[in-house]
Amino acid sequence: MLFRQLEYLVALARERHFARAAQSCYVSQPALSEAIRKLEDELDVLLVRRGRTYGGLTPEGERIVLWAQRILADRDALKDEVDALRTGLSGRLRIGSVPTASGAVSLLTAPFCTAHPLVTVEVTADLRSEELLRRLRNFEIDAGITYLSQGISENFQTVALYEERYVLLTNAADELSRRPTATWAEASHLPLCLLTASMQGRRVLDEVFAGVGLQPMPRVETDSVASLFAHVRTAQWASIVPYAWLHVFGVPHGMQAVPLVEPDHTAPIGLVTAAREPGSVMARALLETARRTDTAAVLESLPHHAGS
Repeated sequence: MLFRQLEYLVALARERHFARAAQSCYVSQPALSEAIRKLEDELDVLLVRRGRTYGGLTPEGERIVLWAQRILADRDALKDEVDALRTGLSGRLRIGSVPTASGAVSLLTAPFCTAHPLVTVEVTADLRSEELLRRLRNFEIDAGITYLSQGISENFQTVALYEERYVLLTNAADELSRRPTATWAEASHLPLCLLTASMQGRRVLDEVFAGVGLQPMPRVETDSVASLFAHVRTAQWASIVPYAWLHVFGVPHGMQAVPLVEPDHTAPIGLVTAAREPGSVMARALLETARRTDTAAVLESLPHHAGS
């Protein structure tokens, strides 16, 4: 009963609405409300502000939710551990990724699924770096792929995967497309389509531009790397994309990918998990896969200058 009560409380904290929380737990709203009331009675503390509508958690409720998330995560980890000892690893691995790195996720999931055929994988590929770390802390995902240079504390363990570098993606008819390299200054003069300014991948680009005294003024901004490719296809815009995405799309017909220099900038990308012991058996298995997989070598095998 305690686990169920904690599940309902976590669902309420997530959904911020009694009916939606009940629906996510496949119970009626009165059943969910009554279970949370019983938990309050057992703990002798008010957890939820109630009125005509949901009024949020009390300060005590906010603290109890953190404990509930940890207890439920430990319960699930224990069950996964027992299942793995009995029949091999099974269940569901949840991975989050920042958009710029999501093209490289398959380099880990493919060998992981080969090694663990009973496991299914859920990938959320559009997370901002801050949201990814929040979900890791709250046990909503097992692992994340993100930038290693920003906001990674001792509460997380990491495995470096590769160095993100950048290419100018432009129309094949553009003069710069016939060059072996292009400078960031030259790219800044083009009509650019870039990621939105709130995204870590865009902030990396802005820092590079600022380092050479420039500030890009994109005509179009998007939260999708695939959308960057789509806009360049129209021949009205150019873009700056992570080199790793050539692993997914190649260089589409009519475009050219030109390495950017002056400066030769890279950003470290890695796998991040919560630094807890024993922690999630899924996370440990994925970390082992990451240590055995040379993702950097796969990406470096792509041609340095490609186009059609």
